[in-house]
Amino acid sequence: MSNELSLYVHIPFCVRKCLYCDFLSFGDKENLMGDYFKALSKELKESADDYRDREVKTVFFGGGTPSLPDADYICGILNDIRDNFKLSNTAEISLELNPGTASFDKMKRYKEAGFNRLSMGIQSFDDEELKRIGRIHDSKTALRTYEDAIRAGFDNINIDIMSALPGQSMESYTDTLKKAVKLEPRHISAYSLIIEEGTPFFDMDLDLPGEDADRDMYHKTAEILTEHGYHRYEISNYAKDGFECEHNKVYWKRGNYLGLGLGAASLVDDVRWSNIRKIDDYISYFSGKGSGVGVRENVENLALEDRMEEFMFLGLRLIEGVDLVEFESLFGQKIEEVYSEVIDKYAELGLLQRFVEKKTGHEHLCLTTNGLDVSNTVMADFLLD
Repeated sequence: MSNELSLYVHIPFCVRKCLYCDFLSFGDKENLMGDYFKALSKELKESADDYRDREVKTVFFGGGTPSLPDADYICGILNDIRDNFKLSNTAEISLELNPGTASFDKMKRYKEAGFNRLSMGIQSFDDEELKRIGRIHDSKTALRTYEDAIRAGFDNINIDIMSALPGQSMESYTDTLKKAVKLEPRHISAYSLIIEEGTPFFDMDLDLPGEDADRDMYHKTAEILTEHGYHRYEISNYAKDGFECEHNKVYWKRGNYLGLGLGAASLVDDVRWSNIRKIDDYISYFSGKGSGVGVRENVENLALEDRMEEFMFLGLRLIEGVDLVEFESLFGQKIEEVYSEVIDKYAELGLLQRFVEKKTGHEHLCLTTNGLDVSNTVMADFLLD
């Protein structure tokens, strides 16, 4: 049982929802901010008693748009974490930030409060593409926000960019990649647009790049970022040496994480749950007006097979793959006893490979370069019947 813990803090407020977004967020609930942060603070303090003996190694404020509320709200929650949890002196403390909602003064406040990493949702440096996906900022605002973050003292910044956007061409995407690397952020996350049911895009007739163009953009990402000194450590994530996102690696390696706030998910000691998703109910519960059922739902003690599946399809997202010694230690079986058929199948196809990790001497199983191209297909076969 690990004595480490990560915290995710959900801030569901936005200026308006982007047309592709299926995250739990609202563009019309700013009037509830004060009550929400009171409830969030109360949940945090009530939860902390169960985790006094665990050292918090990473904290991530996500959304929504965490940079939308007044800095007092955000910094106040971070102070609550410091006062109620055992926060490591070297903890990675990240905040998602959208250009158009964060001034220099705000970012300076974040830095002074103890945030040491920003994740900027820039998505594109093409103004027409930004309009088509419903972003509130333009490319000039994105550049100014990045420069302000540097001035505020941040040297660990991630930039999110997206490919396969409506009307996007290889030329425009390449231009976005080149502008991103010119800024020299420590980390770049590059995602391909997925049209999710329930979003405005799902019901729209969109001019999307075809599958071949989408794949070409995917390869162009790896080419340009590698040329500029970024190493790929996960299917969609690239970093300069020493700047991988430690918080996200907790998810991919099935570490312990506690989610705080509306709809936030948790996994602690192989028990998974999520918080309720209705903001009025969440606020009411922590103001003493709730029904008494609590805010946790979908509580599940994960069975051995569930844990094995997650270990494989999350771990294979990492370029380093899964540690076979760790698999046996966690589950009491060699990986060949469980997955020999699927491993042999994809190894013969050149999509999986084994290697020995130099630091530990442990054998790993990982996707090959070709395997990364069809990762979803390969990982789906690690689901046990």
